[in-house]
Amino acid sequence: MFGYVNIYKPELKMKDFYKYRAYYCGLCKTLKDKYGSFGQMTLTYDMTFLIILLTSLYESDTEHGIHRCIVHPVKKHDTLCNEITNYAADMNIVLSYYHLLDDWQDDKSIAGFTGTKLLKKKFKKICDKYPRQCQTIGSSLNRLKECEKNNDQNIDLVSRCFGELMSELFVYKEDVWESALRKFGFFLGKYIYIIDAYEDLEEDIKKGRYNPLTSISQKDYYETECKNILNLMLAECTGEFEKLPCLLDADILRNILYEGVWTKFDSLQKKKLENIQK
Repeated sequence: MFGYVNIYKPELKMKDFYKYRAYYCGLCKTLKDKYGSFGQMTLTYDMTFLIILLTSLYESDTEHGIHRCIVHPVKKHDTLCNEITNYAADMNIVLSYYHLLDDWQDDKSIAGFTGTKLLKKKFKKICDKYPRQCQTIGSSLNRLKECEKNNDQNIDLVSRCFGELMSELFVYKEDVWESALRKFGFFLGKYIYIIDAYEDLEEDIKKGRYNPLTSISQKDYYETECKNILNLMLAECTGEFEKLPCLLDADILRNILYEGVWTKFDSLQKKKLENIQK
């Protein structure tokens, strides 16, 4: 359900692209250092965005490094790491643990079983360190599973579960910025859930799987309705973002929020149009 909050490279300055990649590589290195190669495999663009946003807001001291990795063994890459990177890595592991657990419980996936065994001790340590976030993540995902079990087709209520999850995750500190960050995360989480459902709809219908958009997918207004909902979520999201004093890397953040988040949707729309024209 992740991978939608990314840059739009054609409109990003090269210096900003390299800096974004340094944050991404910094998260990759932190996951490897703290949780090994398996932890490194959980890397997502969405958590990179979280790092850049919170680093900009709190102006965290960031350490620059140059490292090689398995993916790029020949050439060294810049990395940017700070306390937010460690936080994002921990949250990434918590989300990955629940995803793997769900795969094991629902599909008896061997990969899910193995993954939960590998991450269980580390998951518990993170929960002890961040009880507020971890309790909310767990309860939100449980409510989401209940909605799926009941085949709930109210997209607003179902997406709220994931919105509340992201809302808590974005609140790094309970301080003066908590309200704006909570609302920001809430609407971004709803956006991620809805566009994920939009992308998976065709396959879910074929395989008889739950999707909250199934009931409206045959309506004439389906495509327009989905875009309007996504627009509304992002409008709320960017409205909260503009309240935050994010000056550092503001161009990267705006590139993601105003253009990058639409990359997947535009790609899906183009593919649908090509299929119609065949």
